[in-house]
Amino acid sequence: MENSARPIIIIKKKVGHGGHHGGAWKVAYADFVTAMMALFIVLWLLNTSKPVREAIAGYFRDPSGTANKMGSKNVGSGENFTITKDNVSDLMQKLQKTIQQMPDFDKLQHQIEMTITSEGLRIELLETATGTFFDVGSPRPSANGKELLVLLAQELGRVPNRISIEGHTDSRPFAKARDYGNWELSVDRANAARRWMQQNGVRPDQISQVRGFADQMLRKGNDPQDPSNRRISLIVQYVNKKEEPRSEEASGAETKAPNTAPSER
Repeated sequence: MENSARPIIIIKKKVGHGGHHGGAWKVAYADFVTAMMALFIVLWLLNTSKPVREAIAGYFRDPSGTANKMGSKNVGSGENFTITKDNVSDLMQKLQKTIQQMPDFDKLQHQIEMTITSEGLRIELLETATGTFFDVGSPRPSANGKELLVLLAQELGRVPNRISIEGHTDSRPFAKARDYGNWELSVDRANAARRWMQQNGVRPDQISQVRGFADQMLRKGNDPQDPSNRRISLIVQYVNKKEEPRSEEASGAETKAPNTAPSER
């Protein structure tokens, strides 16, 4: 009787998976991902231009967007930084990289010149004997001319600096029409470039002047009939540091088109 009243105890031994490891691994993994993201951001910053780096630094100093470099909404795109003598080389490098993406760049690279001058960044589109950026003897931009002007317009439309456009010809007489010569052609080509760029990114108030010089400012004075004297020049004008650049909303911006001034070929 005594034996039957005793409780029966059954011990079951669990065999199987290891014990619970906790969530420590999640913290370690999160730290690893954060470190990798920080590394990629640093590598990206090292590959950006100086104005963009300054803009990002300015954003963290003043997230409200009142910093005098760039607005916070444009930090990533590099838009609206002002071109001065101190940073004009950054714009030139940016434009050169953009132009190198053109499919026919290998054929056109010797027809595009950029120089830093006392007036600003000068971009020159040089013609050849068979034309390059304009149809021969015509103010109509060629396919290459349109493509290049679009690329330039998209980049230059991002800066507040004003732009002047010049047309130049060689000294070869223009014989297609009695009342139409190099003066008219140089003006018409400069104005055609202005029109195409404003349709593709340059703001309406950004063009300060459209000028034609015919053969009065030869690129190669010792060879007045050299085809490279026929060219379009875009000048991205400096903005003084103390000067407030004109914004898109600014009123009273003027576009000066020459009075029937110079023309080019």
